[in-house]
Amino acid sequence: MGKITGFKEFERKDEKYKPVKERVTHYNEFTQPLSKAEITKQGSRCMDCGIPFCHSGCPLGNLIPDFNHMVHQGEWKKASWILHSTNNFPEFTGRLCPAPCEQACVLGIIDDPISIENIEKNIVERAFKEGWIVPQTPSTRTGKKIAIVGSGPSGLAAAQQLNRAGHTVTVFERDDKVGGLLRYGIPNFKLEKGIIDRRIAILEKEGIEFKTNVHVGVNYDVKDLKKFDAIVLCGGATQKRGLPIKGGDHKDVVQAMDFLTQQTKVVFGEKIKDQVLATDKNVIVIGGGDTGSDCVGTSNRQGAKSVTNFEIMPKPPGERSPSTPWPYWPLKLKTSSSHEEGCDRNWLINTKEFIVDEKGELTALKTINVEWKMVPGQRPELIEIEGTEKTWPCELVLLSLGFTGPEATLSDQLGIKTDFRSNYKASNVDYRTNIPKVFTAGDMRRGQSLIVWAISEGREAARKVDEYLMGYSNLPTKGDGDLPAM
Repeated sequence: MGKITGFKEFERKDEKYKPVKERVTHYNEFTQPLSKAEITKQGSRCMDCGIPFCHSGCPLGNLIPDFNHMVHQGEWKKASWILHSTNNFPEFTGRLCPAPCEQACVLGIIDDPISIENIEKNIVERAFKEGWIVPQTPSTRTGKKIAIVGSGPSGLAAAQQLNRAGHTVTVFERDDKVGGLLRYGIPNFKLEKGIIDRRIAILEKEGIEFKTNVHVGVNYDVKDLKKFDAIVLCGGATQKRGLPIKGGDHKDVVQAMDFLTQQTKVVFGEKIKDQVLATDKNVIVIGGGDTGSDCVGTSNRQGAKSVTNFEIMPKPPGERSPSTPWPYWPLKLKTSSSHEEGCDRNWLINTKEFIVDEKGELTALKTINVEWKMVPGQRPELIEIEGTEKTWPCELVLLSLGFTGPEATLSDQLGIKTDFRSNYKASNVDYRTNIPKVFTAGDMRRGQSLIVWAISEGREAARKVDEYLMGYSNLPTKGDGDLPAM
C-alpha cells in the first residue's frame, strides 16, 4: 500500500503527450514524464485494500502494492528490487502492456485506478539511470546446454531465468537483430529500440549467447539441436490472417506487420527496396487493436492523405460494460494516441471487394454494414444489412487482422503435435511438447497474446526446464520474487 489516505488526497495523473503537430514529424517516443514528486504521489494512492486484485489481474503476479509502497516512501532502489523479482523486463511492459492490473485495481471500483503501468516504467528507468541494474552471472555452471528458438519477450525471459539457474543458454533469432516483434513489430514511437539494446547488453554480459540470422529449420538444421540438453521454442504466432476476397492479393493490400517492419528498418538506416508508403494516399486500416493503431500512427507520420479504420465488431461502450464487470478486463472503447493524431474510425463494417482499375492500380474498396445476431448457446452470426453498400477511395490497405498461430516449420520437422489453431501443444503444467526435451512457451503455445503473458510464459517454462534437467528448481513460480541483487 502507499499512504493510508493517499487515494483521497491525490488524483490520478498520467503522462502527457507532446503536441500532435510535433510528434507526427518523427518516430521517437513522445511522452512527457511526470516529475519524481508526482510519481511519488501516484504511488501514495495505493490503498490498503486488503486483497490486492491487481495481483490476479497481472499475468506475472507482480508485487504491485509492495513496489507502490516503496515509491511512496522514496525507496526507489527497493522498488526496483521488488519489481524485478517478478518481471524481467518492466521497461517493455511499462510502455506496451495494456495494464490488466489497473483494470483489476480495487480503487478502480469507486475512482480512477492506480497508475501502475506508469509507476512501473518510472521505477525501471530510474534504476537504469542510477546504475542499479547490473549483470547477474551465476556463481556456478551446471554443464547443461539449452537452445531457445526466438528472441521475443518469452524467449528472452526464459533465457535469463535459465542462465540464472547456471545453464549455458544460446538464443537463435531468425531476424538480423534480437527482440522479435518488440524490435520490428512495435513502432519506434512506442518503444525506442535503444531500450531493447540496453537490456540485451545486460543479458550478454550475464553469459547468454545470441545468434541472429539463424532460422531454425530453414538455414539451421533441426538435427543440430540434438547437441542441446533442452530446447525451448518461443517463435511466436507469426501466421498472418488474410482477407480472401476479390483483389485481396493486390500488391497494395499489405499485411500490417510487413508495413510496420519496413518503416522501423528505415528509421535505423536500412534501405528497403519498393518500400510500402502511405505518403499522399488514402489509407484504410482493416482491423482494430494495437497493431491497427500502430498502422494509423505510422501512416500519419508518412504523410497519408487520409487514414480510415474499419472494425467488424460493434463500437465498444465508453465505460465498462456489464458483461465484463470488475475485476475482469473491461469491454470499453480504447482511443490510442495514434487515433488522436487523425483517423476516421468505423465499426460494424465488412469489406467485400478491393477495386482495381484498368491500369492494375488499387483505387477503392467496397463495404457493407453488418450486425451480429446473438443467440444464447450458439456462436454469434454475422448478418449483412441490405442497402448499406458503400465504395471508399483508397490507394493502400493495411490488414491488421491478427495471427492464426505459429508456422509449421518446426512442428513438422520435429514432429510436434499441434492444436486446431496450429499452436504447439504443451500444457501450462510442464510446458513440454510430445517430443522429449522440447518445450514451448509464449504465443507459439498459447496463441496471439500480450507481452506480459509472453514474459510470464517464458519464466514458467524456464522453471519446468530447470526441473527437467536438475530434478528440482530454485527458480521462482508466478508471483514469487527471486529478489535479484541490485
